[in-house]
Amino acid sequence: MYSLCKLAVSALAVLQAAFVDCAPTPVENAKNVELDRRAATITTVDGRLFKIDGTTQYFAGTNTWWLGHLFENRDVDTALSQIAATGYKVARVWGFGTTNDPTKTTEVYYQILNSTGQYINYDPKNGIARLDYAVARAEYYGVKLILPLLNNFDDLGGINTYTNVFGGTHNSFFTNAAAQAAYKNYIKFIVQRYKSSTAVFSWELCNEPRCSGCNPSIITKWASDTSAYIKSLDNRHMVSLGDEGWLASTSSYLPNTDGSYAYSGYEGVDFEKNLAIPTIDYGTFHLYADQWGYNYTWANTWIQQHNAVGQKLGKPVLFEEYAVPDGEDRLGIEGKWQDTVIGKTSVAGDMMWQFGTKFPSGVNPYDNYALYCGTSDYKTLANDHALAMTKKTPTAYV
Repeated sequence: MYSLCKLAVSALAVLQAAFVDCAPTPVENAKNVELDRRAATITTVDGRLFKIDGTTQYFAGTNTWWLGHLFENRDVDTALSQIAATGYKVARVWGFGTTNDPTKTTEVYYQILNSTGQYINYDPKNGIARLDYAVARAEYYGVKLILPLLNNFDDLGGINTYTNVFGGTHNSFFTNAAAQAAYKNYIKFIVQRYKSSTAVFSWELCNEPRCSGCNPSIITKWASDTSAYIKSLDNRHMVSLGDEGWLASTSSYLPNTDGSYAYSGYEGVDFEKNLAIPTIDYGTFHLYADQWGYNYTWANTWIQQHNAVGQKLGKPVLFEEYAVPDGEDRLGIEGKWQDTVIGKTSVAGDMMWQFGTKFPSGVNPYDNYALYCGTSDYKTLANDHALAMTKKTPTAYV
């Protein structure tokens, strides 16, 4: 998702009016949780699906970009316990957090990058310890984490934090040797810190990388080089690109398209060519029809097209972000998308943007796409859907 809300204290009365209480935090050291931890393994690809803790399965998950950026442990535990109780297998959490000037931020940040050098923030209150806690508690609750290591956009340390130091433009970042060296330094730090964790589902190169107006070969080469570097550090965990799944004009699967935005290649991303990279384990695609200028029924075609590319290349594809804004008929719109995933594709998993709950601290990191735990829509689109995905027979439909 390109737009993020900054952490802020919300009016509890507003939130309480929005939803009823969700599942409580489980008791510490509950026997079933301890048994689940002992059974945990590193997730791998199995055909066009994933083997999660020894079981090849379809799954539903969610996005919680803010999990490692929460200041209070109790908020992290609240979210993860409710995510696990929902039946979600995977959550996507920002593994980046860079600032050029720590005196000008009130947020959690993991890295300082400026003209004086490149440093890790080890302050236990607002540094890498916050991500440490999120990863450790994800292990405890049996939730897997996708960790993007960079943001295409400005929030919380995007590409701009590198170009501010090393010069050039957003688009030149992908070929800027100094910027890439610094980015790889950060990659090495994060990967080596968590590479033994069974909570890591995959390392992700970037949240929604774009090189607007560029030849797609630029991002394809960058993705190839960077994913190979990660594999040299950790050959057990999976690697994904984290892109929106743009189907460029050079893609072979383009029936019933008109060369419009999602198929034009304008954002410099070619989903099919990127999925073919040997060191990219699976493909990702996102869906914000309202932002991209498409109607909601078109979205079902978008889902099936990415499934077809995955089928052609023999790799899993993950429907990694999707949402409609507040005020829309979530059940009628997103419910149909979920029906398409389950009944008409072999898309390995889907992950709604984004999980919402009432935090004990009162913090509110949400935008107007959040789906709140405990609401009637959540029961259908989250609880019931997660169960349906888990029950789906692990064989290819189409």
